[in-house]
Order: sequence, then structure tokens, then C-alpha cells
Amino acid sequence: MSERFVLWGSAGHAKVLADIIVAQGGRVLALFDNRDVPSALPGVPVYRGEAGLRLWLATQDRPESIAGLAAVGGGQGRDRLVIQALFRKAGLMLPVLIHPAAVVSPSALLGAGSQVMALANVAVDARLGEACIVNHCASVDHECLLGDGDHLAPGATLCGCVHLADNVFIGAGAVVLPRLRIGADAVVGAGAVVTRDVPAGTTVVGNPARPISSR
Repeated sequence: MSERFVLWGSAGHAKVLADIIVAQGGRVLALFDNRDVPSALPGVPVYRGEAGLRLWLATQDRPESIAGLAAVGGGQGRDRLVIQALFRKAGLMLPVLIHPAAVVSPSALLGAGSQVMALANVAVDARLGEACIVNHCASVDHECLLGDGDHLAPGATLCGCVHLADNVFIGAGAVVLPRLRIGADAVVGAGAVVTRDVPAGTTVVGNPARPISSR
């Protein structure tokens, strides 16, 4: 893995990723953001947008040895995928980032740019797409399938053989029972207990989880 990183996003999630990078002997060289915001990391400059990325890369030796990560949390999976596409086009690496205190089965497969935070668990034969986040203390049990851009918030649990489509957000402390399917762009509210399949674009809350809106 590269020892040199850049992050797109200059807020709290950038701080979390930087902690993992530093713990593994790496360093963050630069931050990028579409907004005019201060740096989330002391001493690390922030550049504005795709133009800022191009200008910064023009000053770097061996840009192909630099790794890029999307430091954008929440239900913004599609934004993370757009960021990864920019990094890929620029020739940057898109590593998987795993906190040293996380547990990831050797048989699990994690897509480019996916991130596993402290005390999270990714169990045997799980499959994660690109730009997924398994946040602090979240659990992906055996044989779960996650699409691209999915995010499990802190303490969320997917029981065995759950299937998430793309850009799904599972809120903090939510539980999805075994063998259920969650459709693309769905949102599971914090603390919800999902006992049946959730259609695409639907937000569910409560115990048992019930829909409150759909897109």
C-alpha cells in the first residue's frame, strides 16, 4: 500500500481516515473539497475541486504512487464513486483501508476504496463493492453482499446473507435480519430493526422497521 495519500473531503471523516493512515505509517499530503472550507488536518493544505486536483498533481513526482480516498460519509455513496472516478482518471491508487483494530476475514472481498473502521467486523465470504464504509463497531456477517457506495453507520449490524444494492445507508445501531434484501438508494434509520425486504429508494424506521417515504 502507498505511504502517501490524498483525501477528498475536509471534515470529520477525513480526520478518521487520517488516523488510520498514520497508524499504518502513512501520511496525508493534501485534501480536496468542492467547497471553500478550512483544512480538517493541521498542516495539510486544501485545494478546491477537480481543477485543484489537476494543479496539485502537476507538482508531484510519481503521482501513480499516491493513493486517493473519498473522505465523504453519510448516505453519499454516489458522491464517493464520482470522487473515485476522478482519482482513477488521474492515475491514483484506490486502496482498501482497514483499521488495525478491525476484524476482516481472509475470505472476505472488499472493493476499491472501501473503508473498515475500528472494532468493525467483516465476516467470512462477505463481498463489498467499491467505496463502501463499515463504520466503527459495525458488523457485516457471513456471506453478505454489498453493492457500490454502501455505508453502515456506527454499530449497525447486517446478519448473515443480507444483500444490499448500491448506495444504501444503514443508520447507527440498526439491525437487518438474515437473508433480507435492501434496494438501491434505500435508507434504514438509526436503531431500526429490519424484518422484511426494503424496496429501492425507501426510507424505513422503527422496530419493526416501516416505510416513511420513498423516492
